[in-house]
Amino acid sequence: MTRLASDSRRRFLKRTGFLALGFTIPLLDVHSQQAASVDKPRLPGDLQVNRTLSAWIRIQSEDQSVLLMVGKVELGQGILTAVVQVCADELDVEMARVKVVSGDTALVPNEGTTAGSFSMPNCATAVRQAAAEVRAILLGLAQIRLGQAAIGMSVRDGMIQANSGAKTSYWDLLVGESLQREATGLVKPKPLGEHRIVGRSVHRLDLTPKILGQAMFVQELRPKGMVFGQIVRPPTYGARLISADTASVTRMPGVIKVLRDGSFLGVIATREGQAQAAAQALQQTCQWQLPRELPGTDGMPDWLLKTKPDRIIETKKQARSTPGQVTQTVEASYYRPYHMHASIGTSAALATLGADGVLTVQTHSQSVFETGQAIAKMLGLPLAKVRMQHVQGSGCYGHNMADDAAADAALLAVSVPGTPVRLQYTREQEHMWEPYGSAMLIKTRAGLDAQGNVLDWDLAIWSTPHGTRPGGDPGNLLPARYLEKPFPMPKPQNGGAPNFSADRNGIALYDFPGHNVLTHFITQMPLRVSSTRGLGAYANVFAIESFIDELAHSVGADPVAYRLRFMKDERARDAIVRAAEKFGWSQWQKSPGRGRGIGFAKYKNIAGYCAVALEVEVNRQSGRIRVLRAVASADSGHIVNPDGVSNQIEGGLIQSLSWTLKEEVQMDDTQVLSQDWNSYPILTFTEVPPVEVVLIDRPGQPFLGTGEASQGPTGAALANAVFDATGVRFRRLPLTPDRVLQGLRT
Repeated sequence: MTRLASDSRRRFLKRTGFLALGFTIPLLDVHSQQAASVDKPRLPGDLQVNRTLSAWIRIQSEDQSVLLMVGKVELGQGILTAVVQVCADELDVEMARVKVVSGDTALVPNEGTTAGSFSMPNCATAVRQAAAEVRAILLGLAQIRLGQAAIGMSVRDGMIQANSGAKTSYWDLLVGESLQREATGLVKPKPLGEHRIVGRSVHRLDLTPKILGQAMFVQELRPKGMVFGQIVRPPTYGARLISADTASVTRMPGVIKVLRDGSFLGVIATREGQAQAAAQALQQTCQWQLPRELPGTDGMPDWLLKTKPDRIIETKKQARSTPGQVTQTVEASYYRPYHMHASIGTSAALATLGADGVLTVQTHSQSVFETGQAIAKMLGLPLAKVRMQHVQGSGCYGHNMADDAAADAALLAVSVPGTPVRLQYTREQEHMWEPYGSAMLIKTRAGLDAQGNVLDWDLAIWSTPHGTRPGGDPGNLLPARYLEKPFPMPKPQNGGAPNFSADRNGIALYDFPGHNVLTHFITQMPLRVSSTRGLGAYANVFAIESFIDELAHSVGADPVAYRLRFMKDERARDAIVRAAEKFGWSQWQKSPGRGRGIGFAKYKNIAGYCAVALEVEVNRQSGRIRVLRAVASADSGHIVNPDGVSNQIEGGLIQSLSWTLKEEVQMDDTQVLSQDWNSYPILTFTEVPPVEVVLIDRPGQPFLGTGEASQGPTGAALANAVFDATGVRFRRLPLTPDRVLQGLRT
């Protein structure tokens, strides 16, 4: 092997960061380790807690590919496409060479739950740094192999060429070797000008098989020897099973097993129809003890105000220190009801207890690691004996029943070792038992001076929890609560910092001299609740952006100009202005029955910026609202895939329109009444308006989460537009025709 000139090698080491690690020049090989005297730096994103390079990236010589392993999972948000773009660009390989393994707890780094719009900030930044270090290692090996200075080498699709013309490849350099070394954090990723793939719209990797109807969803898995499971649920939450005739159902055609464990009931049959028939027959034999303890749909706002909170949190406490005379005080109250995830496909899972004692569960859970831990504890299995494999399902952006289906399937599968058990819920089960988005009530109060400036801003939140994911605790798995030895549900928490759960986006980004936010956190739950898209942000932004609109109208100010009066964040100002300009705010002409509205938020005050402007038409005879067009601006930091960002903003906007116009979980004093699509309607294709998305790219800035950014601004923009069209302010959601007619007549 030709020995390189010392200065050339040193220049390469300095450029890649290896010299700073204390590497001596002769030790530049795949086994080089960080000098013991150098402290470990903090690594980007999830690389900090999964520091080994081989946990993320492997060079596969057998098929000349790159294996990328990530703990974040695909929910329809396009994350796997984006991280492949980042990886391929940093490594200088084509995207087609990158194979992705995602969400398999036996193979990938533990990145926790895919939630909170953290996939780009935490996963993509980790992949970028890991790929940069792998590339530097490969170039270091190439300089030794070729006897040429690495600083002059070029890489194209994994082929390395030196200035002399000598060539090698990634797959030649790591034959029989691995990347089992810690990342250093000292290798700099590529300069912006060298990006070929990042910043481009590319076709999403998961779309083609979906468009072609290929079987890729968990609901479509059909392994050889599979049997079918069904669960019999109680009529309502607090019900307890008194008796059930399991013996007669066991004798039904195709039934393999009937399981009862306390109030948990399940059946396994050879065919799906047989399992369904057995479950229905079993349901008819059940006798339940039924409580009556729900407040009813209309009683929920009062219930929130009257129920003693477990904690009253001073989310923000900023007393006004500047002079000023309050000449006008404005107050308002806003309410959002319970929302479903309302996944079009009901939750499902496939579980198999293997001959080696390993329980493998295929699931569309967003929290495969935590749910695996909870299932292991529920079944009394060692954690190493539970393997979770993420398979895409019908998307939900939050904690729906995917984890419950995994737990139910696991309970059934351990009773028939060696046999794959498939379980999928009925529509009624999904609607009645999923964890909903929490109902919330928000009260606002502002003191204005004679010029209409806000001197004092007070916001108070009443909310039940927004997070009851498994988190490793069986008590948050639905079936675990109904076992003979039940696992109690752990007391929900609101998180340690502002903007976590109930108070997410409760702190307005506007600059007010006096600014106070108080959160009444109620851990009692009339209905089961957990994370839906945006958590508390949807209601809080709806309240904040509706209220500032009310203030603008009360002082005769333009709603856009009034927002800009109190906004110091330049990127926020840019988002508001860009949305207004694209909408044609200053040129818009008022006409009967039509109105315009705008809403803005920076998600969690740390993630993506989004402003939404809408035009609506309100029919005063029917009370129906038609959204005519929508414009959104989005600043997600450095954009990896423009089309992916646009899709997320547009999708969130449309879902938010559905929430704001139609969605509300109905209940009486005993049970949930929204059991199908008639009793829980959602927005239809014919009601979706044209949507334009303006992207504000910030090359070199951190990646910001996008998937939940448009949820809050859209709801507020819609309510503000309805006010502009009718002169009536609606503060209780959803804006159904009956509710609108009632408001117009009072």
